[in-house]
Amino acid sequence: MRRIDVVGIGFGVFAAGGLAYLLLQVAGLDSLEAGVWSQLLLVGGLVGWLLTYLFRVGTKQMTYNQQVKDYEEAVLQKRLEEITPEELAQMQAEIEQERKSKATDNS
Repeated sequence: MRRIDVVGIGFGVFAAGGLAYLLLQVAGLDSLEAGVWSQLLLVGGLVGWLLTYLFRVGTKQMTYNQQVKDYEEAVLQKRLEEITPEELAQMQAEIEQERKSKATDNS
C-alpha cells in the first residue's frame, strides 16, 4: 500500500466519523450522545478491520505471502521451460523409481 493510499484511507475514516456525527445529530441525538455513538461506530469499524487482518495473517493470505508464492511459481516455471525433453524424461523416470521404492518400503 502506498503512502497516498494510507492518507486517503485516514481522511476517509475521519470524514466518515464526522458524517456519522452529523447524521446522528440530524436523527435527533444531542451533540454528546451523537459524539459517543459516532466514536462507538468508528471503534467498532476498527475492531472489525483488525479481526479481518488477523484472519488474513492466520490463513497466510497476506500480500507478501502471495508475492513470494507467485515468484516461486514463476521461477519453477522458468526452470521447467529451460529443461530439455531428455532431462525432463530422466527426471520423470527418477521420480517414478522413487515412488516405486517408497511403495515397496511401506509394504
